[in-house]
Amino acid sequence: MKLDILVIAAHPDDAELACSGTIAAQVAKGYKVGILDLTKGEMGTRGTPEIRMQESEEASKILGVSIRENLGFKDIFFRDDDSHRLEIVKIIRKYKPEIVLANAVTDRHPDHGKGGAVASNACFMSGLRKIETHFDGIDQAPWRPKYVYHYIQNNYIKPDFVVDITDFWGIKIESIKAFRSQFYDPNNKEPQSFISSAEFLDFVEARSREFGHSIMVKYGEGFTVERTLGITDLFDLK
Repeated sequence: MKLDILVIAAHPDDAELACSGTIAAQVAKGYKVGILDLTKGEMGTRGTPEIRMQESEEASKILGVSIRENLGFKDIFFRDDDSHRLEIVKIIRKYKPEIVLANAVTDRHPDHGKGGAVASNACFMSGLRKIETHFDGIDQAPWRPKYVYHYIQNNYIKPDFVVDITDFWGIKIESIKAFRSQFYDPNNKEPQSFISSAEFLDFVEARSREFGHSIMVKYGEGFTVERTLGITDLFDLK
């Protein structure tokens, strides 16, 4: 299966928190979107890897993504090095996305910056024909995504562009709440975490309203770019 967009995320729920409105909007337009989680989030305060995989599956159905895979990198301990990059290269060459959405370039959680960097470096390496990879015993051809964009996570970063997700806000929240082990649930007796309070979901909404306000819509999601965007028609700008 060829994808139009591949979202690469350090942890299960990164994609849902930061860019699930954009995912849902692109799926609604008929694009094939997939998610690649790098870790199972096993170092998180709440839940287990098994629970988080179940939650990921539920969230994927809500968003309507075409595929979701998990590379099983070690949470917290994975590195932006050749061995990790090559595993991502195999997935990029397998699905041949035109666009990759990756973790924030820097953030409160160190895995997010690492995730953004390893994904970006893998996208470049994937286009080098002298780097040989194999998947299921088959030689893979080089493939480089045309664009790499970074979604914005906990820390505020001024976006280079904002996607209007107003019509998909309900789907975004539903996909986030699929991760019941991680977010606010008054019946959950596990230790509190940075993201498990009711106020954290208020923050998620406030951030989306802030980005939406910047483009004069109700809800938005912001992204940064690695290279200058080009257009041929000024009326493409909104």
